[in-house]
Amino acid sequence: MTTFLALGTGYGIVGLIVLILDIIALVSILTGGKSVAGKLLWTLIVVLLPVIGMILYFVIGKGGD
Repeated sequence: MTTFLALGTGYGIVGLIVLILDIIALVSILTGGKSVAGKLLWTLIVVLLPVIGMILYFVIGKGGD
């Protein structure tokens, strides 16, 4: 039983880290110098694909600012 609880806590921390990084990505998108269409597209990608979208934004999308 304690192993199950320990695993659950670890995944909760990972989820919290992903959430924080997604929020940072969204703030960066919305305050960046991209066009409205670009901001909307990146926001949709990050919201619909949280982990992959965040990675794509920081690797590909942020370079255009």
